[in-house]
Amino acid sequence: MAGCSCEMEARDAGERRTIQIALAINSFMFVAEFVLGWIAESTGLIADSLDMLADASVYAIALLAVGKGPELKVKAAITNGGLQVVLASSVLIDVVRRFLYGSEPVSALMMGVGVVALVANCVCLALIFRHRDGGVHMRALVICSSNDVLANLGVILSGGLVWATGNRYPDLAIGLIIAAVVLHGGARIIAEARAQRAQWAVAGG
Repeated sequence: MAGCSCEMEARDAGERRTIQIALAINSFMFVAEFVLGWIAESTGLIADSLDMLADASVYAIALLAVGKGPELKVKAAITNGGLQVVLASSVLIDVVRRFLYGSEPVSALMMGVGVVALVANCVCLALIFRHRDGGVHMRALVICSSNDVLANLGVILSGGLVWATGNRYPDLAIGLIIAAVVLHGGARIIAEARAQRAQWAVAGG
């Protein structure tokens, strides 16, 4: 029993350190990407920055769940999924606003910031992936980080298309796609957490 307890404590400590690092990276990238996205008038970058904010919130909530009971971990995952849905909805609103009122995205800045964000999210995904079997709260983080990598690749691609075509529509399109990916990820996290809770209820019954 003592050995098992020590093993769980070591696992919890590893999860906690990993989440703290990922939280710091995402918090910094949210601020940097949002400011630069606003300067670049890029819906894609702003959408990705809000995704970073969602992830920072996800990591903060998951941090509270480390070492706690399974029910709290499920609640943390559901809360995280809900945050993803809310922030994705705000991105959709920004896309509509820029479609109606216009924007002039700066392609070079989009691609440059996109590359930096891609590196940051690849680091987070590599760190989190090692703890993917730690519980539903950690699987939620893997989903979030995977979505981020896809979103970054989309921003880089849309920046190239803005440069090649000379119009803003690729940027608006990637904003819509990122919002859709985040919405799907949020729904998936909530569904998995509820399924886990249902399994426990059946097993307990």
